[in-house]
Amino acid sequence: MTETALRVRPQVVRSPENLRAALAGRGRVGLVPTMGYLHDGHATLMRRAREVCDVLVVSIFVNPLQFGPSEDLAAYPRDLERDLGVVEEAGVDVVFMPDVDTMYPPRFGTRVTVSGVSEGLDGASRPGHFVGVATVVLKLLNLVRPDVAFFGEKDWQQLAVLRQMVRDLNVPVEVVGLPTVRAGSGLALSSRNSYLTAEQQARAAVLSRALMAVQAAYASGERSAVKLRQAGLDVLAQEPEVALDYLSVVGRDMQEREVVDNNPMTRVLVAARMFGIRLIDNMPLTPASQIPAVQGTDF
Repeated sequence: MTETALRVRPQVVRSPENLRAALAGRGRVGLVPTMGYLHDGHATLMRRAREVCDVLVVSIFVNPLQFGPSEDLAAYPRDLERDLGVVEEAGVDVVFMPDVDTMYPPRFGTRVTVSGVSEGLDGASRPGHFVGVATVVLKLLNLVRPDVAFFGEKDWQQLAVLRQMVRDLNVPVEVVGLPTVRAGSGLALSSRNSYLTAEQQARAAVLSRALMAVQAAYASGERSAVKLRQAGLDVLAQEPEVALDYLSVVGRDMQEREVVDNNPMTRVLVAARMFGIRLIDNMPLTPASQIPAVQGTDF
């Protein structure tokens, strides 16, 4: 029997009551929260979760609380049939698809604010965004009660916010971040990439090239954040469509650094609008001594 024939279509549930029934007595539970329009970045999270969990839940919910008044809530890409094909292929057991009234019933008045790590960068550019993210993720964690929740590192600041929220509120879940999945051009995969033509996506890869330029300068020994940042800005200047929001070198606390140390949590983050679409990306800064050597091949 082929692997395809062995696939079982996941159970789709929409209410908290049906979700609890679907998960009763199912062992170690993993959760991958999403807003749908799934791509290989999401599928990578699912495949990893499938390896370490007895039951895998994927939530699909376009969360209105994390969109600002002028952002793309109404236009956000949606394709449910496509999404169900992705989750089926990844071996997902349960898909939780609540509606807005289920997540935010009448007179809903509670918001989750995570201070510190949420306040700069995207927190400054998108006021209220991380309040919406933290609120919906805490609700999903309370509803699913997973042992492990999986997130992509592309949204690095979001991951920092959620890790602090879980720690501060003693939520009994392990938060796992997995490396950014990229297209062949280097562009970080994102549902919003669907707004761009193939040519525009290729040009948007300038963001990852800028981050790689910062990494190269860091690996060569540069530790001044100003000079590291300039290495990235020089690359971004080559693409006229880049309207830069920020290019920042930050530590674990998401604060800008003047002099960069060798802490493995140091990252360079970028956000920019290109072709009318806001894109984000980030990379860790790795000293040359910690970059794996490329092994030669004997023929």
